[in-house]
Amino acid sequence: MLRVGLTGGIGSGKSTVSALLGEHGAVVIDYDILAREVVEPGSPVIAAIAARFGADMIASDGSLDRTALGALVFAEPSALLALNAITHPAIGELATARERVADPGAIVVHDNPLLVEMGLAAHCDVVIVVDVPEAVQVNRLMVSRGMSEDDARARIATQASRQERTGAADLLIDNTGPLDELSPIVGGIWDELVSRSAEAGG
Repeated sequence: MLRVGLTGGIGSGKSTVSALLGEHGAVVIDYDILAREVVEPGSPVIAAIAARFGADMIASDGSLDRTALGALVFAEPSALLALNAITHPAIGELATARERVADPGAIVVHDNPLLVEMGLAAHCDVVIVVDVPEAVQVNRLMVSRGMSEDDARARIATQASRQERTGAADLLIDNTGPLDELSPIVGGIWDELVSRSAEAGG
């Protein structure tokens, strides 16, 4: 098994790269999906969030009030750290369980926007970083998600810096170009991953 970490800042196009790798045959573990699964109604994580941040963070149907919680944690760094301390271990356990059931010869891609922040890059055989300048991130968030420039920059600021991410990269994808340029780039990355997997006996 080749364990691949895939990360990139918000608005970088990481999810598109992840989907393309999946089309090539990678087993993709999507941490955004895992993050939603660990806060399902009745989960221990939901209970811990309510205990730490207040019952008003939980909607009447038992689900997480993402808008209320987001407004709190993205405005207060210490609150975000406290939330991460609750959710990250649970997400990590779920990712390990998903990896465990993959084929021994699989190329497993951990699609994780917080790979660097969670300290998981060191646990990967290969780290791929999807990179764009911050100005491109801001523009994409304003266009695709309707964010204001201030909101976009605030969200970017909660993640690792561009330098921290690229410093962890074994393979770097420059995604500043149009979408039709991305597919052949990812195809080349896939060929490299297959080669490394073969060398490792995967």
